[in-house]
Amino acid sequence: MVNKKKKTVSYIIMILVTLIVVFPLIWMLLLSFKSNAEILANPLSLPKSFNLDNYKNAFHTLNYVQLYANTFFVCVVSIIIELAITYFSSFVLSRMYFKNKKLRSLLYGFLILGLSVSPFILLFPVYKINVALHLREQLALIFPYVATSISFNTLLLTGYLKALPAEIDEAAIIDGCSLWDLMFRIILPMAKPVIATIVIFNVLYIWNEYPFASVMLRDVSDYTLSMGASFFKGTYTVDYGGIVASSVMIIIPELIFYGIFQKNIVEGMTAGAVKG
Repeated sequence: MVNKKKKTVSYIIMILVTLIVVFPLIWMLLLSFKSNAEILANPLSLPKSFNLDNYKNAFHTLNYVQLYANTFFVCVVSIIIELAITYFSSFVLSRMYFKNKKLRSLLYGFLILGLSVSPFILLFPVYKINVALHLREQLALIFPYVATSISFNTLLLTGYLKALPAEIDEAAIIDGCSLWDLMFRIILPMAKPVIATIVIFNVLYIWNEYPFASVMLRDVSDYTLSMGASFFKGTYTVDYGGIVASSVMIIIPELIFYGIFQKNIVEGMTAGAVKG
């Protein structure tokens, strides 16, 4: 009887939490079918009619092909660079022998230190660095994205690689495996779950990131998806319906992407949690 009551309470709490989480998405979807007058007059009411004017306006205003292409380019290049950096550093920290163990801790602490600093308070310093290095267009976003993601990627990848048995390395070396073969032919295939998790998290981060994009990008032709809403803000007017409709069209592919790969996220986050 007690177990049934606990289960009932648990189900009720789960339903309430789910409704709280899903409500903003449903509300945004309903707002996308309302006119600006309806949104301002009564934002919580149901739309009087489900018209597609906001979506037509969004397609007319935004060049979605270019926005998706720019975002895809920034995502791919950023993830390739940061995965290369993170994999090499994580392999060294987790699989290689250090005569001075304090040096390993110092390097690991330095790489993880970025988690304690919000990347958004670094907007001005990063902007000044980009100006000094003459980094413009997508490059002005790629390198900040790489730098701000290394700490989180290192945390996941180092913990996972530490959990792999050391006997794997010993057996490979005894069989004549070189360091490069050990890294790319033995360890790398075993790290696929956590690498998939890192890729997913970074894609979602870059897809949604707005502060860096709004500061670094100046040319409209270089805008990413997160900058799409800025097209509906004028000097004296704001097209709320257009903003909501464009946001829905940007979020839907992201939800589909997350739904497809959510299993990889759980596997990657739990892998290596016991050891390391």
